[in-house]
Amino acid sequence: MKIWMMNHYATLMLQNRAGRHYSFAKELENRGNNVTVFCSSASSTEAQGVTFTGNEKWTEKQDGESSFVFVKNKAYKANGLDRIKNMVSFYFKLFPVTKQYSKQKGKPDVIIASSVHPLTMVAGIKIAKRMKVPCICEIRDLWPEAIFSFGQAKEKSFLGKILVKGEHWIYKKADALIFTKEGDTDYLKERNWTTAQGGDVDLGKCFYINNGVDIRSYDERISSEAINDPDLDDDSKFNVLYCGTIRPVNNVGNMLDAAKILLSKAGCEDIQFVIYGDGSELDKLRQRTIDEGLSNVKLKGRIPKQNIPYVLSKSSVNILNYSQKEYNWTRGNSSNKLFEYMASGKPIISTVKMGYSIINKYSCGMELEECTPECLAEAILQFHNMSKSERKVIGDHAREGAADFDFPILTDKLETVIKYVIR
Repeated sequence: MKIWMMNHYATLMLQNRAGRHYSFAKELENRGNNVTVFCSSASSTEAQGVTFTGNEKWTEKQDGESSFVFVKNKAYKANGLDRIKNMVSFYFKLFPVTKQYSKQKGKPDVIIASSVHPLTMVAGIKIAKRMKVPCICEIRDLWPEAIFSFGQAKEKSFLGKILVKGEHWIYKKADALIFTKEGDTDYLKERNWTTAQGGDVDLGKCFYINNGVDIRSYDERISSEAINDPDLDDDSKFNVLYCGTIRPVNNVGNMLDAAKILLSKAGCEDIQFVIYGDGSELDKLRQRTIDEGLSNVKLKGRIPKQNIPYVLSKSSVNILNYSQKEYNWTRGNSSNKLFEYMASGKPIISTVKMGYSIINKYSCGMELEECTPECLAEAILQFHNMSKSERKVIGDHAREGAADFDFPILTDKLETVIKYVIR
């Protein structure tokens, strides 16, 4: 089949040889399909995929039998009006670009349009209708609910009502829906949108395919992408490791509070917090380590994605650190780092309890009852005081669970959805 995927933010996937739609594209390619991924040439200034020297509106880069089509777009520096302009620009440019591309390469058999923001899915539905092919919409984050949760808009405002109406239109018009959290269909029931409730969204066209990990590539990078870091190479240390964004929703300051508690405890001299990532709170947290003398905290900053498997191989326990209040966790978790953590074969501590808990399902760690520094410090101590063999059993559960989220398995599920719409 000829499959088009649309993901505004797939900008760096080809460069990194990683990411959800890159991995799907390669797996589908291995099964005899031809896949094209349409993405923005740039989203944030850190995600500049390609540059244009002429007046061309798009450019194509080949990777085996897969292609990435970069739609010319202007980068933004931070969330705000420029980001919205970037989204809207990508939406409008998709129409002429896909029209030109189809004239050169032929139309697809199916379109898979992926969020985060919903305009890509709106474009996918409209383009698919014009080409008389089915469109699968993939919801990787529930917008506008996330916007309401962060206080960026009020649900009962005029803007909020328009956003909800547009979201409902997407769910109704898509030929199939893929949700990345197991409990996301609960949202449709909460809205009374399902056909069983008298609505117009059939749960029979809804599928669940979580994010995952390419285990083969992951394992290869442990050796091929090793880095020299004395903090990781010191075998006498118990490494409490976090990889991810450092924003309010990630609540990384909570880890520093826990580190402060453990710094003064006897028998905890070997515990160190190794934190990789960048974000709006990084500078503030770095200043805290200086002001509060947190010698057991190492803030490393941004790390290339390809180095993450090696870094995680040096951890003793991995932390999923979130704010309980900033997000609705009752429907599950679809964060990429959860599956990278699982693939590392190390225990996981989550600072929030999740609905449809993957950690509990695979007995691969612990979810805290309360998101407090005291609870986190106590959980870290529990793992610290275990024998290595006890920790290994839990880590082995994580690794075994990761196999269920390996991309060959996820691609089997994606093929089921494609067969559903092409019947």
